[in-house]
Amino acid sequence: MSKGCWWTIPLLAALLSGCAGNTGIEDRGAYKVDVRHQAPAAYSRVKVLVIHYTAGDFDTSLATLTGHDVSAHYLIPAVPPQSGAKPVIWQLVPEEKLAWHAGISFWRGATRINDTSVGVELENDGWRLAAGKKQFAPFQPAQIAALEKLARSIIERYQIKPWNVVAHADIAPQRKDDPGPLFPWRQLAQQGIGAWPEAGRVNFYLFGRPGWQPVDRLSLLDLLSRYGYEVAPEMTPQQQQRVIAAFQMHFRPARYDGVADAETEAIARALLEKYGQG
Repeated sequence: MSKGCWWTIPLLAALLSGCAGNTGIEDRGAYKVDVRHQAPAAYSRVKVLVIHYTAGDFDTSLATLTGHDVSAHYLIPAVPPQSGAKPVIWQLVPEEKLAWHAGISFWRGATRINDTSVGVELENDGWRLAAGKKQFAPFQPAQIAALEKLARSIIERYQIKPWNVVAHADIAPQRKDDPGPLFPWRQLAQQGIGAWPEAGRVNFYLFGRPGWQPVDRLSLLDLLSRYGYEVAPEMTPQQQQRVIAAFQMHFRPARYDGVADAETEAIARALLEKYGQG
């Protein structure tokens, strides 16, 4: 060692000794970590917020979501209990960990949405068949109020973009319907949670046509693909219909038959204008 550097060892030891009481030094048992210098080139894994319904009662849903096959970050009861005048929400997985809620999925060019999302499950019966048609269960106002608080905090924490607040049906339309056409997407968007088209721009893109007027299905699917949905050339007509129906359940729930019509096309164009394409 150079004689001119003899002082470096005691100086370094003194620095480390002085840091022992510093809050920027974390003791992790067998070693310590200096966390005072955080690199700016780092990003949260969370980019997407996925909303689900459980299609079952609370006890059954809790048992399923804490089992070995599936999981979600949060579960909100139909009527959340109150503690100190605040709704109680169940957290089942820490946000920094991956939960198995999305399954095979796609959104805006990305697959494996589990890797980049927080999943919220809402206790809800889902749907049942009545006279050959799906009848969806409504959501309770107290549950939606609790979801608004939770969703807003998640969005703020991770700076999630409006177009990345999605339904399970949006990211997996061939398999899923949840949270269904009765979920209040427009109400949430008015609270700054998720995307919604401007009514004036929808009317502009209707160009005076009646909303039910048929449009070219492939042209509509191209718009939906540009917005974020998975559309592939090999899809059957039935699969194409499910993609359109998923979009309609989210943005035009009054009619979600999967038929390509002028209003659905106008909504898609208004959304692309407002938020851009994926």
